[in-house]
Amino acid sequence: MKFLEQFIDLETQHKFFFYFVFAVVVMGMAVLATRVIRGLVDRYFRKTSLSSKVDPTRYTFAKNGVSFVIFLIATIIIFYTIPSLRALGLTLFASAGILAAIIGFASQAAFSNIISGIFIVIFKPFRVDDIITIGTNMQGIVEDITLRHTVIKNFENRRIVIPNSVISNEVIVNSTITEERVCVFLEMGISYSADLDLAMAIMADEAYKHPKCIDARSDEELAAGEPKVKTRVIGFGDSSVNLRAWVWANSSPEGFEMKCDLFRSIKLRFDKEGIEIPYPHRTVVYKNGGEAYGPQAE
Repeated sequence: MKFLEQFIDLETQHKFFFYFVFAVVVMGMAVLATRVIRGLVDRYFRKTSLSSKVDPTRYTFAKNGVSFVIFLIATIIIFYTIPSLRALGLTLFASAGILAAIIGFASQAAFSNIISGIFIVIFKPFRVDDIITIGTNMQGIVEDITLRHTVIKNFENRRIVIPNSVISNEVIVNSTITEERVCVFLEMGISYSADLDLAMAIMADEAYKHPKCIDARSDEELAAGEPKVKTRVIGFGDSSVNLRAWVWANSSPEGFEMKCDLFRSIKLRFDKEGIEIPYPHRTVVYKNGGEAYGPQAE
């Protein structure tokens, strides 16, 4: 009797070891298949990108989708092959009513993210490698679009992970969806007593000299003699005349760098040419024996 019990225990151990090895092998094959398929997709994308400019979004999303399907199939095979797990699966399906309600409630956000991800890939409000601004304070380069979330690398080299359902409901400013060129608004204020024409000429001249300033004029604008950099008076402030220069750059990063450089060079030219950049001030009027009357000076 003891021998029979030992034999049964030994057989149980062998079965457990067999099922364990089987599960490891199946998951290993799933990992291998995923890597092979992702490698083939990457290879196809690189080969295609040599001949034409292609959108990497669909390939990135396809790789993530294929990985999900492969691991799902591997999990089903393991559950179906191992009797104890198969019995557990049947038990779960037997209580499908309660389980469906629980899973449905728990996975509502997950399915919403998946559907939103599919819509992003189909309608393409943004693509991988696009420079986008989400809302008012999140800006960066789209690095990856998965089944659940979108990964954005900001300009501090940090990753912003946003669920697809959230990003689908936000206002998105895409700087590269059609073309990468951007028009930089360079705005400065000068005092009312300053030489207006000289200030506008300085802004245009400094923009002309910057190496990242490009000529974005159309054939019609060239024929009409439109300047490469336009400068205009855009309004009057409490203490300044507000000017704006329209300066073009090849991309948003270059435009930002050019804008910072131009603020510095124009400020130095203004100082040299005697163009005042005003600051808010108030006049204090003294009445009744020197007692201050009215708003205090800042």
